[in-house]
Amino acid sequence: MSKRLFLIVLDSFGVGELPDACLWHDEGSNTLGAIRRHPAFSCPTLKELGLFNIEGVGGGVSSPKACYARMAERSMGKDTTIGHWEIAGIVSPEPLPTYPNGFPAELIEEFEQKTGRKVLCNRPYSGTEVIKDYGKEHLETGALIVYTSADSVFQIAAHEDVVPVPELYRYCEIAREMLVPPHNVGRVIARPFTGEYPFTRTANRHDFSLKPPADTMLDLLRRAGYDTISVGKIYDIFAGCGITESHRTTSNTHGMQVTKELQSRDFNGLCFVNLVDFDMKYGHRNDVAGYAAAATEFDVFLSSFIKDMGKDDLLLITADHGCDPSTPSTDHSREYTPMLLYGEGVKRGVDLGTRASFADISATVLDCFGVARGSTNGESFWEEVRK
Repeated sequence: MSKRLFLIVLDSFGVGELPDACLWHDEGSNTLGAIRRHPAFSCPTLKELGLFNIEGVGGGVSSPKACYARMAERSMGKDTTIGHWEIAGIVSPEPLPTYPNGFPAELIEEFEQKTGRKVLCNRPYSGTEVIKDYGKEHLETGALIVYTSADSVFQIAAHEDVVPVPELYRYCEIAREMLVPPHNVGRVIARPFTGEYPFTRTANRHDFSLKPPADTMLDLLRRAGYDTISVGKIYDIFAGCGITESHRTTSNTHGMQVTKELQSRDFNGLCFVNLVDFDMKYGHRNDVAGYAAAATEFDVFLSSFIKDMGKDDLLLITADHGCDPSTPSTDHSREYTPMLLYGEGVKRGVDLGTRASFADISATVLDCFGVARGSTNGESFWEEVRK
């Protein structure tokens, strides 16, 4: 009989600052705390599962339906790549390189030579503001807009009428091949845009990630014969490693639709989902109302999803970092993340406290499927929650 586990990452859905948040200048960050006060926030399903019973959150119910925990990040970072890698069993003791002053001149010169196009910007920038400030010059000259952020990213923006999307992807592949240690950034990101000033970013974003430095739970599950299905940017984050089937998405709404469609299919293994709008559209844009509304939309989806779960299905909800939309910063925040585990095969209301690593999720998933953990990190809580 098939066993299915749906692991859904609410991208940037942090639940309060980590003890070392000061090292990242993230003191006081609390993504959930910022949005739950907004009138657009209504999450009764998450509340019933036990979201507000998690340590440090407050306002919980007397009998949570799920097992719950607060997850601490052991890796030295707060970005998407490191967060997902840790969820999948890899702890990163060294942060990926970042470029608060832009990329070195020699790196940019090499990129210009290999692409045959000049570079504009080369600074940390907001993705929506950079096309406003450099889009016209890009249209006039054909030069590529290269920028970064507080994360380990090399981002390339170009108008689709000037640089067709396949060509932009090829430039990203050139950058990915160039960016080796010490400049091994986590992701090279294609950021196509269209229209007239102030321009609009399209859904043709594509991430070109570093390959994980070791096996993850995805590799181990796949080798053991299980399906490993990705939804959203999971495939990109893991550079395709360990994934048997991939579904790209254009929004949270689309990601939830794809996940619901997969729920109606028979498979045996893991469905790993990332819902990126929380982070990309709302956290980084300091849009508290939009973030709160997105949480409400997810809660509505969740209610329907739970009703249609089979007796051998499990649902695990977590996040990869924070991105508090109420702070002056538009960057990710160093926060605890939530963990909710629900299904007929697990107990109800088990308080798993504060976990030492996101990697406890990987260890638990592998134990659930009876797959040896290999060299992956994490302490499983499967025996504490299984019926």
